[in-house]
Amino acid sequence: MKLPNFQNAFVPPEKLANYLLSEIHPVGRSKALFLKNLGYDDSDTAILAQDLLTIAREEDVSVIRSSEFGTKYVIEGLMRTPNGSLVAMRTVWIIGSIDLQPRLATAYRV
Repeated sequence: MKLPNFQNAFVPPEKLANYLLSEIHPVGRSKALFLKNLGYDDSDTAILAQDLLTIAREEDVSVIRSSEFGTKYVIEGLMRTPNGSLVAMRTVWIIGSIDLQPRLATAYRV
């Protein structure tokens, strides 16, 4: 099964800048160090956003969970990074009960 409404999925810029690529975020710090070692950086978040969106659009959903914020969809896939590595990533997308546009909740390596 594909992510519902995958063609409209989006990655909030603040999710990247303030979480996934933030070396000072208490939870995101380890993810930021990992992603920066792969060649991603907070000066150009568009590359990481596009790579995460590619997983959402091309791969199948592996897990569906309901939460207080909406329905979460887990999608795993391979991501070609700026430094040339091929990395297995798990992405989590959420679709709210009112807003049907999938948005990135988190991402981390498998």
